[in-house]
Amino acid sequence: MNIVNRIFVLCLLLSTNVAFSESGSPSATALDVFKSPSCGCCGKWVEHIEDNGFTATVQHPSNLNETKAALGIPPNLSSCHTGVSAEGYFFEGHVPASVMARFLANPPADSAGLAVPGMPAGSPGMEMGSQFTPYNVVLVKKDGSSEIFARMMSYDDQF
Repeated sequence: MNIVNRIFVLCLLLSTNVAFSESGSPSATALDVFKSPSCGCCGKWVEHIEDNGFTATVQHPSNLNETKAALGIPPNLSSCHTGVSAEGYFFEGHVPASVMARFLANPPADSAGLAVPGMPAGSPGMEMGSQFTPYNVVLVKKDGSSEIFARMMSYDDQF
């Protein structure tokens, strides 16, 4: 992707605004969500975040990997969809809404976003009856380094 396309994608991502109620206070955190139009688990994740205080504007880019690369998401932390906040933070994969809200309330210095690599069974959008695979939510920093932000050891840890 050339530099002009990267700048366009980043400007598009940063154009999202927080929705406000009639009182003027924030009513929901808005995210742009980039996903494949045919992915069912991505749609379920969007439902999860919308049920938990977020709004989503869903987009279906022709090359999802280019969008992820423009956002600085390391390929080894990639998943099937990406949410982006108005502040430019990314949420890659099946990150629980509760963890996103905690992150956005106090983003760590030099952070770029959070990622849940792969598609862990039982994560939001990947519900499979009573199956649950423990997983980590990874903090990705602007320099590309990463560390564990939260551990989801049980289904209930996600809420």
